[in-house]
Amino acid sequence: MGAVIVEAVRSAVGKRKGGLAGVHPADLSGVVLNGLVERAGIDPAIVEDVIWGCVTQAGEQAGDIARTAALSAGWPETVNGVTIDRQCGSSQQALSFAVAVVESGYHDVVVAGGVESMTRVPMGSHVSSDSFPYGHQFMDRYNGIAPNQGVGAEMIAERWGFSRTQLDEFAVASHEKAAAAQDAGFFAGHIVPVTTPDGVFDTDQGIRRGSTVEALAGLKTPFKEDGVISAGNASQISDGSAAILVMSEEAAAKYGCTPIARVHTATLAGDDPVIMLTAPIPATAKALAKSGLSIDDIGVFEVNEAFASVPLAWLADTGADPAKLNPNGGAIALGHPLGGSGARIFADLVHHMKDKGIKYGLQTMCEGGGQANATIIELL
Repeated sequence: MGAVIVEAVRSAVGKRKGGLAGVHPADLSGVVLNGLVERAGIDPAIVEDVIWGCVTQAGEQAGDIARTAALSAGWPETVNGVTIDRQCGSSQQALSFAVAVVESGYHDVVVAGGVESMTRVPMGSHVSSDSFPYGHQFMDRYNGIAPNQGVGAEMIAERWGFSRTQLDEFAVASHEKAAAAQDAGFFAGHIVPVTTPDGVFDTDQGIRRGSTVEALAGLKTPFKEDGVISAGNASQISDGSAAILVMSEEAAAKYGCTPIARVHTATLAGDDPVIMLTAPIPATAKALAKSGLSIDDIGVFEVNEAFASVPLAWLADTGADPAKLNPNGGAIALGHPLGGSGARIFADLVHHMKDKGIKYGLQTMCEGGGQANATIIELL
């Protein structure tokens, strides 16, 4: 029983304390869920489960926000929800789980996606000084070094020999590509407007038009004295949500939904948790090997811009065509609402593939613990 993607939508991404700051993350999720089923033209009562990524499951994001989101959307109480955490890859993993459960025959209609309100539930707020997440055995194994993603990004830049200028040039290009996509109306085609206390929010806030390498060069490098990683070449702290509708082929036919794409191959890789951010490289290699496709068969790549050094190292090791990478900008420009980013990236990727007639696309992202998801999408 094959699984197909019939719709993918997202909210616009808000800056920290920006356009979505006044919206509870469960309510934000509910708006996106309703936008998804409205575009697909289905009754939400047929959805059997909502698999929702969320990293900081505390405060307003605690208590299984997947279930709360479905109920906040006004969906029937028969619709279940489960919340998962694979760090930044949470909603990309949600898609893998949704596809697997449909292909297993357990369910016919599942929603994958995720949310993160980093304004209302700050990153790391679920960890206190007396609840350090790394035990003695972990710390002994890694020589007493507690992983830090910013330090990891600096380690990558040093290992691959990237200069501050190279990273800042990549960041400026991300903003330029995102601005061009926004001006062309690309994002608007799959963004669900969100009504907030301040009005309707429907435009990504993080894009900095006119950004220059010279301006970025003046920013501090907080993770290393005389380092190369700054706020300007790192992903933005953001609020946002995204959702993907997965159906069996039989259910899509039954409910009159036209499939857009399918997950051709999905895989994972683990790597050093201290440098933390290198696993997209082996994950991509595994996905290509498993799929039987070559790097040149892939028409577009989305590699999450957690820090500019991550996709640059990925490019250097994979030999991919830089012109195919993040064609509509990435998290440096658009933002990185942790638990929602995988689905945000997927929504942008699959609609780009549809618009441009691209057969295969690949998305991958670094994740806490030195992990990465890699997913190859096939346009139908």
